[in-house]
Amino acid sequence: MTREELKEYLPHREPMLLVDEITMDENNVAHGIYHVRGDEFFLQGHFPGQPVVPGVILCEIIAQSCALLLGDALKGKTPFYTGIDKVKFKHQVVPGDTAEITAYIEKQKGVFYFTHGELRVGGKLCVTGKFSFALIENSGK
Repeated sequence: MTREELKEYLPHREPMLLVDEITMDENNVAHGIYHVRGDEFFLQGHFPGQPVVPGVILCEIIAQSCALLLGDALKGKTPFYTGIDKVKFKHQVVPGDTAEITAYIEKQKGVFYFTHGELRVGGKLCVTGKFSFALIENSGK
């Protein structure tokens, strides 16, 4: 899916839409891409002269890829974080990098989804962790 096609599923919009494209393989594993351009709001001041993507943004990039695993079930709903567990930051992500995300669902219980995601740059593991969220109907407000 392209960035515009993703908007049919994710409620996120610029500047918080942090997936440029995604594919699903035959094992229901999501493979997302985000190109760090360097002009993103979260790089302003983090850090002057040496910009680095904040860890919380890296987690959001992974979480959005995890949510996209739900496909049509996402339409009309919002995925709200319920937990982040065992997150490890291994390497920095900087402007010019292409973040490659791999995500899969570990289990589901009702509206709760428990996922695992990894973010790599050039094959090098940068972030790994478990992300859970609840899928809540949009209120229409």
